[in-house]
Amino acid sequence: MATTLNLIGSHLLFERNDEVLLGLRGPDAKFAPDTWHFPAGCCEHESVKRCAVREAEEELGLLLAPEHLDLVHTVHLLDPGNPRPLLELIFRVTRWSGEPQLMEPDKCSAWAWWPKDALPQPIVPYAKAALEGIAADRTYTELGWPAARQSSVTATTSKES
Repeated sequence: MATTLNLIGSHLLFERNDEVLLGLRGPDAKFAPDTWHFPAGCCEHESVKRCAVREAEEELGLLLAPEHLDLVHTVHLLDPGNPRPLLELIFRVTRWSGEPQLMEPDKCSAWAWWPKDALPQPIVPYAKAALEGIAADRTYTELGWPAARQSSVTATTSKES
């Protein structure tokens, strides 16, 4: 079987007063147009934390440091519309400087704070799954993968003589 490399995505979970920050992807966005999603991006020959720091500044105009990022959830996703599996790492931002700004209006048309118990629709399915996992204190979610094949196990019993 040929090796298929996974794309790695870095996602930012900004929380304030029991709300989360989500962006409305633009109508012409390549991924999930007109859908709410975390601030995020794919790693570009950089560490995943450096990617998160870069994306925060590029997308939101926010400054943060890698030491203020805590990995809180991982989603391993097989999307039928994407030939490569995705490994999505969600980092809780514990400290940042600035207020969210619309820095890339061609990719994102709005930023808004949403109550955790009243998320907007439509929302990227794996973002919703990650938020549900975080709320349930789970650190990992798989989406889109075929069900694990059941292997038959033959039990052997040894008899003492």
